[in-house]
Amino acid sequence: MERLKNMDLKKAFFVLSVCCIMVSLLILLLLLVFCGNVRDSYPAGGIEIRSDGTTIMLEGPTKDQQRILKMIDVLQLLACILLPAGGLGAAGVLFYHIKLKMPIAVLQKGTERILNHDLDFSVPEVSKDELGQICRGFETMRAELLKANQELWEQAEERKRLNAAFSHDLRNPVTVLKGTIKLIRQGKEDGQAFERLEDYVLRIENYVEAMSGIQRLEQLPFQERECAYSQLHAELLDTVKFLAPAMETSVIVPETGRVKLDHGIFLNVAENLIRNGARFAQNNLSVYLEAREGCLLLTVADDGPGYPEKLLREGPRPFGKMSEETEHFGMGLYSARILCLKHRGSLELKNPAGGGASATAIFRIN
Repeated sequence: MERLKNMDLKKAFFVLSVCCIMVSLLILLLLLVFCGNVRDSYPAGGIEIRSDGTTIMLEGPTKDQQRILKMIDVLQLLACILLPAGGLGAAGVLFYHIKLKMPIAVLQKGTERILNHDLDFSVPEVSKDELGQICRGFETMRAELLKANQELWEQAEERKRLNAAFSHDLRNPVTVLKGTIKLIRQGKEDGQAFERLEDYVLRIENYVEAMSGIQRLEQLPFQERECAYSQLHAELLDTVKFLAPAMETSVIVPETGRVKLDHGIFLNVAENLIRNGARFAQNNLSVYLEAREGCLLLTVADDGPGYPEKLLREGPRPFGKMSEETEHFGMGLYSARILCLKHRGSLELKNPAGGGASATAIFRIN
């Protein structure tokens, strides 16, 4: 039976047809022999002429026997027609049950599940014939369709994360711009107010242009250039001033020297960490910048409640909010981590023994 299941359709139908017809012919032969024996057991009737010239009338069949003989004649005629046709019919039924029933049921069930947008199943291999090949092709199609749907879903999720990160990261320079404009209106601007406006407008323009052409946050362009520590110190002071205006803050940066890094990535990470620290700090926020073993380390520490254990254990996740504030996407730490990885570094989160929280962004600079 297994051999017949794996046989190609044309050959299997031919074998079943030959076998069923041979069986039907054998049954027909047995029936004809039986009918002949019954006929021979009845008197034939007629006249017998003996050798001496005398004739004897032989006994003929009775009326009941004649009816039986007529029925035998009809039976033989019908058997000669119906048994071969029945053999072909039986071949068709067996062919359907052995070769067609299971593959058709599998394909119908698979089609119904796909129409119901259910791709979480597999099509079993029913045989090695043509229908088995169709089932394997159907399984390949289902797997490719599932893969395509998963890719579309991942692209949609990544686009969602990208849009959230874009909105989140734009909020930081916009806050600085609003603060600077407010100082100008109040007549409290410093000598760098217009320069700051120009720098942040240019940053926003470059960031929008970069984000508009990418599909994933990891594709953000990486461009290194030399920056003086004094410039980074001034930018960190401005960031702390506008993102944590109510905090007691300190910014510690090396006094002299230069460092080669992606300036845009550094500022985005710094703004995300400072904004995140300012949200949870109670009174104090500290920023430290130092170079160590070929890396630039930016640490933002606060005296808040500290990071949740789940966040420390699993790391930042997209939309991983630490509070229910609707105006926050929960993208700050996740975006910072991705950008640190882009700079061949990492992001380390911990709760110091003395309380509070500490986030250290590591940028490789050699």
